[in-house]
Amino acid sequence: MNFTLYRELLAIRPIRRLLVVGMIARIPHSAAGVLLTLHIVLTLGEGYAAAGAAAAVMTIGIALGAPWRGRRVDTAGLRTALIPSVVSETVIWSIVPHVSYQWLLPLVFVGGLLTLPIFSVVRQSLGVLADVDQRRTAFALDAISTEVVFMIGPAAGAIVATSGHSVLGLTIVGVSTSLAGLFLMWFNPPTRSADRDATCEADEQEAAEVAVVAAAPAHLQEAAAELRPAAAGSRRRAGLRNKVVHNFAWFTAAVAAVFAVAAGAGMVLSGTDVGIVAALETGGHQREIGIVFVFWCAASVLGGLVYGAMHRPVSPFLLLLGMAALTIPMGFATDTFTLSLLSLLPGLLCAPVLSAASEKVADLVDEGRRGEAMGWYGSALTAGVALGAPLAGVFIDGVGPWGGFVSVGVAGVLLCVVGLTLQRRRRQRAARA
Repeated sequence: MNFTLYRELLAIRPIRRLLVVGMIARIPHSAAGVLLTLHIVLTLGEGYAAAGAAAAVMTIGIALGAPWRGRRVDTAGLRTALIPSVVSETVIWSIVPHVSYQWLLPLVFVGGLLTLPIFSVVRQSLGVLADVDQRRTAFALDAISTEVVFMIGPAAGAIVATSGHSVLGLTIVGVSTSLAGLFLMWFNPPTRSADRDATCEADEQEAAEVAVVAAAPAHLQEAAAELRPAAAGSRRRAGLRNKVVHNFAWFTAAVAAVFAVAAGAGMVLSGTDVGIVAALETGGHQREIGIVFVFWCAASVLGGLVYGAMHRPVSPFLLLLGMAALTIPMGFATDTFTLSLLSLLPGLLCAPVLSAASEKVADLVDEGRRGEAMGWYGSALTAGVALGAPLAGVFIDGVGPWGGFVSVGVAGVLLCVVGLTLQRRRRQRAARA
């Protein structure tokens, strides 16, 4: 391990600025979930089921919007792609606190759909700014900063909401996120390297040459016109098919495996989150929830620092396997102290799982489609989060708080076993071929 990699990386001003901007921009939305939940429960007088439904609707919007937003970054450029988010964040989150629950649902869906794609933009830009041998450290730093954000944001959101200022808090979330988007547009971190830009220029030159050739003498075009109607239909069908294949050529089996890891990580993390709350609330220690989260997140920060200093990558499947398996013993905690201690081991692998998966996507996908790929990666992570909480909730209601940890832990282990088995078979077939 070489911890001087962090000093070398942070000495690069664009990377340092990107990480700081990304961290600040994530804080408002990390508080939005808690603020929205408590606003629905405390201000609107609805139950936790209604709050959970609103969170699910927003999550679906985020999952659907992330690939589209990432694709817009690839095709239109960062500044143009961020305009809808900058406008919608302030407008929607300024309206949400003042409407009834029935109107709130479609608003938070649209808000999720147009949310500022800060996670995918930061990962995509880091993949360009950092050299290949620096990516592990860069993505580890990004994962660490995310952990710090989730130490600050939810706690701040809970304090604001329980103080009776959820309306003001949600409005501040929208305005501050829009300001972060404007600053990101001004900063305009690169999403493609100079080599990629040169390739694009070459493609444009080739297209110009094709256009010149296409400007053939009129009599040659007239002679060819008789052949066009018969072949037009088949060309359109073939063109559409080739376009679809070309658009998803980056989606290989290896990329799908990384997305499965992201979904599994989201499932284990959200299920653990619900399990911690249920375990302490059942025992009457809900005021001590923050203590467990500090242990859990601090371990993740430490694990991310160690992983980012390593010279060799570790398979995301192996890291997720370890995190999922080590989550299971948390179900046997008897008090806040033992739950905090048992959260340390899976917490150590949290940031490494996410940074290893991000690094793998950056390695596997070409820069021209990396924004879209990072968007799908975020959707996979979000889908896992949406699955993990209800999965844990079903077992918590059925057998008790310990069931939440065991259910998501076992599910994560099974996912990894299946994924590693499929990878091994694919490598064996490739070796025989």
